[in-house]
Amino acid sequence: TLTKDSADRFFLSMQLASDESFVKVSKATHGHVGIDLNTDNFLTDSEGNIVPNPRYYRTIKGKLAKEQRILSRRQQRAKKEHRSLRDSKNYQKQRLLVAKLHAKVMNQRHNFLQQISTALIKNHDLVVAEELRSKNLLKNHALALSISDVGWRTFLGMLAYKAKLYGRQFITINPRNTTQTCRDCGFVMGTNGTGKLTLDDRNWTCPNCGIHHIRDWNAAKNILDKGIAKLA
Repeated sequence: TLTKDSADRFFLSMQLASDESFVKVSKATHGHVGIDLNTDNFLTDSEGNIVPNPRYYRTIKGKLAKEQRILSRRQQRAKKEHRSLRDSKNYQKQRLLVAKLHAKVMNQRHNFLQQISTALIKNHDLVVAEELRSKNLLKNHALALSISDVGWRTFLGMLAYKAKLYGRQFITINPRNTTQTCRDCGFVMGTNGTGKLTLDDRNWTCPNCGIHHIRDWNAAKNILDKGIAKLA
């Protein structure tokens, strides 16, 4: 299949088949891992590793807005002069520039997600993540841009197909109370007269057992425990 995108790039897609696997499947070295996806960092895993959020869209947001304003002005000028946008060289030149900026962000994000998902699957027999509910999260306008920029749904899709490719297991669990539950004693914040943790509470101490937690690391460990229980 031959296709061309909005940035005037051509792509050739071919379907290949083989009696032998396209990838070399080796034994994982780290066993099981749970991952907590968040907007502060891209993810925190149950081993305490943190992957920073690159925020690719935010880095070009200002430049993109400027170029889109120029594109809009050229579109309005062409309409006033009753010229077809297809025949307007200045408009098409600017349209291509804007399309290439979008393509650059998409390529950067896609490459980042590919590298992280491959590393997780190749190095672990079991990867557990929370079920994605970004549609509800997008209703929070303060977080909508960050959630859209991070590419969670694409990332989970990559983990799913790569797990099959490398002979690993990938499952998702209900995220209910994974952030609010103390992994050491099982106490749930928001019960027994305590308040629930907010997004600003990055560190907290359990009022029941006194254990200090890094919020996302504690959540990742709870996610892994839920995943193991789900398999059992």
